[in-house]
Amino acid sequence: MRSQLYVPGNNEKMIRKSTQLPADSVVLDLEDAVPNVEKAKARDLLSSLFSELDWGKRRVCVRVNPTYTLHYYDDVKWVVSQDKVTCLLVPEAEDGLSSLHRATGKDVEPLIETARGLLKVQDIVREEGVFAVSFGSADLALSMNGDPSVLGTNQYIRTAVVAAARAYGVEPLDRVFFDLRDLSGFESECKSAKSMGYSGKQVIHPVQVDVANKVFSPTEEEVRWAKKVVDIYESRSREGKGALRIDDRLVDAVHYRMAKRILDSLGG
Repeated sequence: MRSQLYVPGNNEKMIRKSTQLPADSVVLDLEDAVPNVEKAKARDLLSSLFSELDWGKRRVCVRVNPTYTLHYYDDVKWVVSQDKVTCLLVPEAEDGLSSLHRATGKDVEPLIETARGLLKVQDIVREEGVFAVSFGSADLALSMNGDPSVLGTNQYIRTAVVAAARAYGVEPLDRVFFDLRDLSGFESECKSAKSMGYSGKQVIHPVQVDVANKVFSPTEEEVRWAKKVVDIYESRSREGKGALRIDDRLVDAVHYRMAKRILDSLGG
């Protein structure tokens, strides 16, 4: 998932529009985007729209309410019968994800948004049904009595999340970037996240989707390099050569695996 777009679960116009946007994943939000008095109406609206809308190959997710709220239980009971929903985003995740997966049959994406969740991130991503993970800088700042702008770019936090994800085969998605006017800043943060190992970015506006998709896709230069490395390495390895010199750079088995990963990401 290069881009995962949040859409308010009570906004019919935006929900309909999300079926046409190039986001790899759409998150129909029942949490922060929906006032408490609108929660039930939002579920009813989504139920009616699911019967007519088609998101194609986009992964359709729902962000449920925090587990300590009554709305959470209403969300879980409702989502079990929604076949178009394949995954659940769990805010302020700390535990209980395996039970949620088994009860609903849906994949689970925890959001690391509390100090306790951050300290438990390795345990969280290892729970049954977890396929991706992200973190929320605003809620995390609230939990830690810190500054969202500082914690959102904190290298320890970003490294802890991506390292846990990669260690246990879970897809890491970088946090939301809130300044919709600053597309250059958004692009810069996407590039930074990609260089750290994140596979995509959570986004909150359609204008951010194309930028995220572009940054988290291999560049033409990367693809050319990957094809060259794979071709030459495989040819030379048959001759018994492991470490090679390609364009004045040392290339060995780890570079070959990196090149293969780039080509595999193109889908053949």
